[in-house]
Amino acid sequence: MRHSWGWAVVLLGAMFSSLVADDDLAPLRQESLAGMQRAATYYRTQVALRGGYVYYYSLDLKTRWGEGLAFRDQIWVQPPGTPTVGMAYLRAYEATADPVYRDAATAAAEALLHGQMVSGGWEHSIDFDPRSKQAGQYRHVIGGRGKDQSTLDDNCTQSALLFLMQCDRAHQFQHGAIHEAVRYALDRLYTAQFPNGAFPQVWFGPASAQPVQPARYPDYDWKTENRIKEYWNLYTLNDNLAGDMAATLLAAIEIYQDPQAERALRRLGDFLILAQMPAPQPAWAQQYSYDMHPAWARKFEPPAISGHESQDAIRTLLLIYRQTQDEKYLAPIPAALQYLKASQLPDGQMARFYELQTNKPLYMTREYVLTYDDGDVPTHYGWKQKSNLDKLEVEYQATKSGTWRPLGKKKLSSLASEARSALSQLDAEGRWVSQATGERLTGQPKFKEVPVYLSSEVFSKNLEKLAAFIHATREDVPE
Repeated sequence: MRHSWGWAVVLLGAMFSSLVADDDLAPLRQESLAGMQRAATYYRTQVALRGGYVYYYSLDLKTRWGEGLAFRDQIWVQPPGTPTVGMAYLRAYEATADPVYRDAATAAAEALLHGQMVSGGWEHSIDFDPRSKQAGQYRHVIGGRGKDQSTLDDNCTQSALLFLMQCDRAHQFQHGAIHEAVRYALDRLYTAQFPNGAFPQVWFGPASAQPVQPARYPDYDWKTENRIKEYWNLYTLNDNLAGDMAATLLAAIEIYQDPQAERALRRLGDFLILAQMPAPQPAWAQQYSYDMHPAWARKFEPPAISGHESQDAIRTLLLIYRQTQDEKYLAPIPAALQYLKASQLPDGQMARFYELQTNKPLYMTREYVLTYDDGDVPTHYGWKQKSNLDKLEVEYQATKSGTWRPLGKKKLSSLASEARSALSQLDAEGRWVSQATGERLTGQPKFKEVPVYLSSEVFSKNLEKLAAFIHATREDVPE
C-alpha cells in the first residue's frame, strides 16, 4: 500500500507540475499569437511587392536586394526569397487555422505564378515589367523580352514548386490556378530529366537523348581541353541540386501520390550510382559532360571531386533508399565515406575540390589560376566546406539497420524559449530589424554600407518559431 500510495503522490505531483507549466505558458501563447499577427501584417502589407519578396530591405523599404540590387518591379525566387516567406506563412496557417496567413501565402504563390516560364519552372527572379530585360518568357505574360529558361540552380525551381505544392494542399486542391501551375511544372520537370536520370542546371525543353554510361576520368588534359561554354546543359550536381530535387520529388509523392515522381526519384538515384567515380576517388563531381567525365562549369569550378556535392549525393541516396527500400542505393555509400574521411583537411573541413586522381586539394588564385595553395583564393566562393561525414556515417548505419528515425519534436520548453527570443526582438511596428555584422550575407558580399536592414530569412525563421510554439500548445494538435 505504501508503495502504491507513493507512486500516486509522484503521479499527482507530475500532473500538478504539468498544469502549472501549461498555465505559465498561457500568456506566452497570447503574446506569440499577437506577435505573429503583427509581424505578418507588416511584412504582407508593407514589404511585399504584389505578394512577392526579395532577400533584404532598407528600413525605409526604398532599397531592396536579392542577389544584387533588385529592380523596382522585381521579386526573388531563389531562397530566401518568395518561396521561403510563403512557407513561413503556411506554417503559421497550419498552427492557427487563421485564414489571414493562408491569404498571405496565396499572394506569394500567385506572385510565383506570374513568373512561371513557358518551359515550366522558374528563374532566380521575377520582373513584373514585361519590357524589362530581366523578365523572362512567362507563361501568362505577352511580350516578355527575356529567355524561356527554367533553372534548378540554387534551389530556384525546386523551392518554388515545393511551396506551391504545399499551398495547393492548404487549399485542398481547390485553387485552380495554383493546382494547374503545379501540374504544368511537374510534367515539364519530368521531361527535363536525362535518360540516365540526371538533371541539367537549366532546361528549355525536353532533355536530349544521350548514352547511359558510368563516370570515368578524362583521357585528355582537362585543364585546357573540352571546356563547354553552355555548361548549364550538362549533368549537374552543383549546389545541392540532387538533394533539393529529391525533397521536391518526395513531396510530390506524398501530396499527390504521383507515380511519375516516384520514377523520377529512382532515376535520380540511378544517376548518382552511375556518377560515382571509380577508384581511387569513389565520390562525385559538381557536373559531368555527356560522356560522363567531370566537367568545367564557371571559370573557378574545375573538373574535380567535390567534398560538398559528394556529401549531398550521400544524403540523397539515403533519402531515396528510405523511400524505395532498394538496397542498390546504399551500395555506393561505404566506399565514398571511407574515401572522403581520408580526404579531410588537417582542420577537419572538406576541400570543395580535389584534383582528379592525385586527390590534392585544389584552389584558385584571385586571378583564377589553378593552385594547390589556399592563401590567395577569391572570397566570393566557399573553397572549404564543413564536414558532416560523422553524421552521415551514423545516418547510414541507422538507415541500413532499419533503426533510423526522423528527428523528434522539440521539447515544449525549447519551443517556448525560441518564441520568447523571437518576441523579444520584434519591435512595435512588427519588424525584426537586423544589424550588419560585417559577415557575408546570402547573395550580398558587399553589405558594409547598410548598418540595419530587414531580412526575409530572419522574418521567416522567427515566424516559424512562433508558429511551432503555437502549434505545440494547441489542444487539438493533429497527429
